[in-house]
Amino acid sequence: MAAPTNIVSLSLGNQTVGLAEFKTGSNGGLVLSSYQTRELLADPAADATRLAQTKLALGELAQHARLKSTRVSYAISAQSVFTRFVKLPSVGEEQVEQIVTFEAQQNVPYPIDEVVWDYALVDSGQASEVEVVIVAIKSDLLDDINAAVEEAHLKTAIVDVAPMALYNAFRYNYSDVDGCSLIIDIGARSTNLIFIEPNKVFSRSIPNAGSTITQAIARDFNEPFGAAEERKKRDGFVSLGGAYAEPEDPEVARVSKMIRNSMTRLHAEIARSISFYRSQQGGSAPQRVFLSGGSVTLPYMREFFHEKFQLPVEFFNPLRNVAVGNGLNVEEIGRSAHRMGELVGLALRGTSNCPMELNLRPRSVVRKHQLAKQRPFIVLAGVCTLLAVAGWWLYFDRAATVTQEVVDKLGPKVTGLQSLENKMKAARSDISAQQATAAPLLVAVEERGYWVKIIEDINARLPKELVWITSFEAKVQAAPADGAEPHPTPGPGPKGQPVVRPTVVTLKGLYLFNPKGASVVDGFVDKLTESDLYTVDKEPPRFKRNVPNDSDWAYEFEIPLILKNPITLPTINPR
Repeated sequence: MAAPTNIVSLSLGNQTVGLAEFKTGSNGGLVLSSYQTRELLADPAADATRLAQTKLALGELAQHARLKSTRVSYAISAQSVFTRFVKLPSVGEEQVEQIVTFEAQQNVPYPIDEVVWDYALVDSGQASEVEVVIVAIKSDLLDDINAAVEEAHLKTAIVDVAPMALYNAFRYNYSDVDGCSLIIDIGARSTNLIFIEPNKVFSRSIPNAGSTITQAIARDFNEPFGAAEERKKRDGFVSLGGAYAEPEDPEVARVSKMIRNSMTRLHAEIARSISFYRSQQGGSAPQRVFLSGGSVTLPYMREFFHEKFQLPVEFFNPLRNVAVGNGLNVEEIGRSAHRMGELVGLALRGTSNCPMELNLRPRSVVRKHQLAKQRPFIVLAGVCTLLAVAGWWLYFDRAATVTQEVVDKLGPKVTGLQSLENKMKAARSDISAQQATAAPLLVAVEERGYWVKIIEDINARLPKELVWITSFEAKVQAAPADGAEPHPTPGPGPKGQPVVRPTVVTLKGLYLFNPKGASVVDGFVDKLTESDLYTVDKEPPRFKRNVPNDSDWAYEFEIPLILKNPITLPTINPR
C-alpha cells in the first residue's frame, strides 16, 4: 500500500498545540511543508477551560492550514496516560495477547472497561523473555480530547502517546547512535525521560517541569501566574552558580537562582530514575543526553545538565533526516526543532513501520474505521437491494396492466354513475347558494348583543365622577392616503377577499376641573387598555385631550377605540 502524500500531525500539549504537515519525498522520506503552533493559558487555575482552549486553538490551526475532513494523527501528553513496562516469559504469538490482556487488567488502576488501552512488544534481544509496554487512558477523557479534534473538522487516524512518538523520531534520526541515550523532554507540566538502547526502551514521567518554575517565581514575587510566566520568558536563565558573576539586576538574579533550584530538584529526580532504570529494568548508564520540549529553551539549560551529568548534552533534532520545504524559514524551523519530535514521530507512522506502534483510538473512531472497511460490502448489499426493487417494479408493472384491463370492463358502469354525480353536484351548489344568502343574517344575529357588550365594558371602566361621555361614534377606519391598507395586514385577504378594515369607536366627552387635572382622563384610558374587546389608539391627532386652564370648568377629550373584531355597520342611504 502506497504511503499517503500528505501527512498531518498534531501535538496536544498542556501549554502548546502544534500542527505540522509533511509530504513524502521521491525517495520515500519525509518533507516538512508547514508548521504552526498556538499557545494556551499556562496557569493551572485555567485547567477547567483547558479543553475549550484546545478546541479554539485547533479550529484556528485547521482554518489557517485550510484543512477539512483531513485524517490526522495526534499525540497525548504522558501525564494523561498510564504507562507500564512488563516483562513476560517467551511464549507463542497466539498466547501473547491473552497474557497481555491479563497483565493489563492487573496493572491498569481503573476498570478495564472504562479505559482504552493498547500494547506493543519491545525487542529486548533476549530469547527467554518478552518485554511489553502497556498504555491506557480513561475513555471519557479520551472522548473529550477526540471531540476537540473532530470539532475542528479533522478525522482521527492514529492516537499516540508523546514519549513513544519521540522514541520513533529518535530511532529514525539517530539510527547510527550506539549505547544508551537519554532524552529529557521538559514540557509545561511534566518531564518525560526516555531511555533508549539498541534493543531496549523505557520511559518515565516526572511532575516537575516549566510550570513548576513559574509557580516558584509567582510565589517569590507575589504576582499572578501569567505575570510570572512572562517574567520567566523575559528574564529567566539557569544560574551558572559557583564563581560566575551574578546579573546586575537583582530581580533577574533571583529568577535565575529559582530556576537553578528547580532544575537541581529535577536533576535529583532524574538521577533517581536512572538508578531505577539500571537496577530494576536492567538498563545501562546513559552515555549522552538529548534535550527536548518547550522549556529547554531557557539559556544555559544545556550547560546545567552537562555540569550535572558530565556527559555530552545536545538538543534533540527530529529534523536531522527530514527535509524542510522551500516555503519555510529554515532558521525559524531550526529554532523550534527541539519541540517537533512528537510531530515527526507521528508522521513516520504514516510512511513506514515504526519500532513502537501504539494506537489509542476512541471506540467511536474504531467503529467508523470498521464501517469504512465494510463499505464495499454495504455497496454490494445496496446493489442487491436495487435488484430486488427492480423485480418488484416488474411485478407492479404487470399488476398495472391487469388493473387497466379491469378498468376498461368497468367503464360503462362508471358512465352511468357520472350522471348521478352531476345531479348531486347541482344539489350541493343550491345548498351553497342558500348558505351564502343566510350568512349575513347569521352575522347580524351574532352581532346583536355586541354593541351592548362594548358599552357595558366602557361604562364599567368609566370613573364615577369628574368624567362623562357626550358622544359615541362608530365608523370603519378609512384607507391610508398612500394607498396602503391599514394595520395589521396590508394587501388582499385570504383567497383574494378584500381587506376587512377595523371598526373604530370614538368616545367624546368632558372632564371637570379638579385637583388631579388631566390625570383622571389618563386613568380612564389606562382602564380602557385593559379590555380584550378593543385597543386604545393613543396616537395624536386621533387621540385628543384638552389641557386644563383657569377660564373653563370642563375640558374636552376624544378617545378612539379600535375593535379587535370588526363589525358590520348599518348603511343609511340619504333621501
